[in-house]
Amino acid sequence: MQSAFTVLTVCSGNIARSPLMALLLADRLGDRVDVISAGTIATPGEPMTDEALAVAARLGVDGRAHRSQVLTADLIANADLVLTATREHRADVARLQPIASRRTFTLREFARLATTVDSTTLDELPDGSERGPELVRAVAARRGVVPPLVNPADDDLDDPFRREESVYDRVGAEIDAAVTTLVSVVAAADGARAE
Repeated sequence: MQSAFTVLTVCSGNIARSPLMALLLADRLGDRVDVISAGTIATPGEPMTDEALAVAARLGVDGRAHRSQVLTADLIANADLVLTATREHRADVARLQPIASRRTFTLREFARLATTVDSTTLDELPDGSERGPELVRAVAARRGVVPPLVNPADDDLDDPFRREESVYDRVGAEIDAAVTTLVSVVAAADGARAE
């Protein structure tokens, strides 16, 4: 993917889950993507919580420069992929920008579906600016094909705000695992194209 490909991560306050998602994606995908984050009920200009900063540091990223912003229709319109913390946030995105529903997933949903995209499809992804959007379309095509989760809430990330450190740690581990999966699919697509 080229740097023109933009990923938007979304949660509620934009002070824990979505900035952590954005930090890890930016760190692990580098110049392949531009990553921004926003919150559905964010107060603009707020830093990450101390607990989220600590989780970020343990995962090797620095969130001290982050400042929250409110989710807008323009942010959504300019994103090639929208990754949300929960299904409720996914619905909020669709309400603001209905056409974006095809490229909006919870983070865990996208990672889960991405692992089911077959290698032939990855081999056929184009080079250049369409590579990222085509990967998103390939993942979106898995909706309705992959059997649904027994518990749909398993695609959600709990909100750790004002909760104990163990909740932050668990949510951080879930974000880390999903981002790792997503990055491995991107790497597989890049490897397939390089061969």
